[in-house]
Amino acid sequence: MQTISHLSVLIHEQAKKHGTKAAITFRNFGSLEWRAVSWNQFSMRVKEVSNALLNLGMKPQETIAVFSQNCIHHLYTEFGAYGVRVISIPFYATSSEQQIQYMIQDASVRFLFVGEQEQYDKARRIQSLCPSLERIIVFDSSVRLSQHDPNSIYFEDFLKLGEGFPREAEVEESWTQANEADICNILYTSGTTGESKGVVLTYKMYHAALRANAKSVPLNDKDRVINFLPFSHVFERGWAYLALSLGSELIVNTYPKEIQQSMRETHPTCMAAVPRFWEKVYVAVKERMENSSVVQRKLFYHALNVGRKRNIQYIARGKRVPLTLEMEYKLVNKTVLSLVRKQLGLENPHIFPTAGAYVSPEVEEFVHSVGINMIVGYGLTESLATVTCDHIGQPYTIGSVGRPIEGIDIKISEEGEVMLKGPTIMPGYFRRETSNAEAFDKDGYFHTGDAGYMKDGELFLKERIKDLFKTSNGKYVAPQMVEGMLLVDKFIEQVSVIADQRKFVAALIVPEFSVLEEWAKENHITFKDREELCQNKRVNEMMRERIETLQQRLASYEQIKRFTLLPHHFSMENGELTNTLKLRRSVVNHRYHDVIEKMYEE
Repeated sequence: MQTISHLSVLIHEQAKKHGTKAAITFRNFGSLEWRAVSWNQFSMRVKEVSNALLNLGMKPQETIAVFSQNCIHHLYTEFGAYGVRVISIPFYATSSEQQIQYMIQDASVRFLFVGEQEQYDKARRIQSLCPSLERIIVFDSSVRLSQHDPNSIYFEDFLKLGEGFPREAEVEESWTQANEADICNILYTSGTTGESKGVVLTYKMYHAALRANAKSVPLNDKDRVINFLPFSHVFERGWAYLALSLGSELIVNTYPKEIQQSMRETHPTCMAAVPRFWEKVYVAVKERMENSSVVQRKLFYHALNVGRKRNIQYIARGKRVPLTLEMEYKLVNKTVLSLVRKQLGLENPHIFPTAGAYVSPEVEEFVHSVGINMIVGYGLTESLATVTCDHIGQPYTIGSVGRPIEGIDIKISEEGEVMLKGPTIMPGYFRRETSNAEAFDKDGYFHTGDAGYMKDGELFLKERIKDLFKTSNGKYVAPQMVEGMLLVDKFIEQVSVIADQRKFVAALIVPEFSVLEEWAKENHITFKDREELCQNKRVNEMMRERIETLQQRLASYEQIKRFTLLPHHFSMENGELTNTLKLRRSVVNHRYHDVIEKMYEE
């Protein structure tokens, strides 16, 4: 049963209901040991944070920021802030000094909570440039504080300011004054095309989002929900808060690269992820099958085919499964498919929302076929995550991004743009009057920038309108769709498609070097470094054959005609990726200008 209350008191209401039941499973920084805290303990820490913030002089609707990886302290801090009507602004743990300086100054942040040494050092270097910033509070007790830093304190010392709840009467008074018009968070967009803007999220938006999402994605208090994406990502934030409102246990995974190991250790039932996670699972399972015996391969592909028939041809279409097929599925599920899921730590999979990028139909079919309930969806920071998603118990179409959640009104403009109105749509960007005037049409619909269409109640996306490339021959190419097709190949790690105002489609491709280097050794190809490997003629011929196979379904004008293998990854450090790992195409195109021009030479 969902608890619908203002976020300022949600954790305390859940503590009354769930008491000593585990609320959060986590690991401390640098520890390998998983620990748990109960709802009662969670509630107590949140109250201590609220009291400590009042003792430091925080006033309603002033701002703090959290610059950290996912950790239990992050949750304590934010819900403690909500308890005294303080606005919390999450920063990505990978943000640069320039980015955090900009956000602190833009939102007049008073206190900055940081995770580990890297975040503390960055914060310390820009502190003197941020007049509003009074204090840095450090989560990880092993961080070395500067000798010339009298204002920073560790989180454990910060909590002592709230020990015994010295300002509890004022905290409880704040609860009575809390209202849905208050700003809850400001989330800064990743800025693929320009300056980052702060998206205002109100308590009213959360209230509507939690209610609507619970109706289409029924988590429950038996679920164990692991965090993969950072809490600074609106998808993970909305998902985690939904789980908390339904009494699910959160498993906090601090380091994203460890997610598969964490899953095998903690056995979650649910997880929100981006398509790239499932693409890698798909590639890994396929590779394992390629290296297995003929008998094992036959058994697996037979089981996969049975799973596809049941889950795609019948369940997805809302049809009753024939008894013989259901019996066969139960057998292959128990003997084969369950082993695939067990490798992931998913012995009891329940719900797995996926959004944030193009989902390859091939990958979506595979995940459903092995018995994992992938819920494909679509949303934005400006819509507090979900706009549409597959609804449990209703038919869904592979390739769609689901049906609108309750309260969302979708309009498709004459240009084909998806336009939104509803209680989960932001009131506007923080202190951006010009941007706000451009973001909404005269009827109050928000411009998403995405092209799409509705069919039988489901939304189908075409492409980001600004990302839609037009070749010099007047043909339109959707780069993310082409990139998505290539990323299911085990030899390919990153792709950037080039086509805008060009006579044909080209691509910059970063190989999956661990796989490519192994293949080169097996084929007696010598190389002194990755640059030489990427230039090798046999390597390029092999990659060309794989690319041609992958893009057979594309129209001729959409197909990649030339490509260049790059010896280095696109990275956030070089500005080629946003914090959410989206390509900054303008930066990539500028950096590799000469490489790109060479591909178009006659």
